[in-house]
Amino acid sequence: MFHAQTYKGTREENYTLVIEQLKALISDETNVVANLANASALLNYFLHDINWVGFYIAEGNELVLGPFQGLPACVRIPFGKGVCGTAAAERRTIRVADIHTFPGHITCDAASQSEIVIPMMKDSRVIGVLDIDSPIKNRFDEIDEQHLQRFVETLVHYLNM
Repeated sequence: MFHAQTYKGTREENYTLVIEQLKALISDETNVVANLANASALLNYFLHDINWVGFYIAEGNELVLGPFQGLPACVRIPFGKGVCGTAAAERRTIRVADIHTFPGHITCDAASQSEIVIPMMKDSRVIGVLDIDSPIKNRFDEIDEQHLQRFVETLVHYLNM
């Protein structure tokens, strides 16, 4: 059972706590959809100043919308298109301070101003991405990037994909 919590430590301590909460939520569950749904809900509760958080799952050479929190979103994104598709194609985290400066950005929510996308890697292949949008420019920094990558690595460890 998950208990709502106020995160009162440093950002690093809070990220460590949320990763421990993730493990507790998903370590005994094998259903991928349930685990991704809980992971997106946990991040939505934990992160401030965001307007969308969720997952896209790799299917062939495109990403297909998975569990998320936020407004309805684009359903399919080809590898190499937009921030999500570029992160998947290049197999690297992409942090965009101002989405209006990213060539080929795909707008799903007009309120979004910044974005971070972390590829989900398993056995040297991209199985999906974690996508987080914010209505604030330059919302995500190196601390977010480092700890969200740890969050994704932890999540992937428990996913049966």
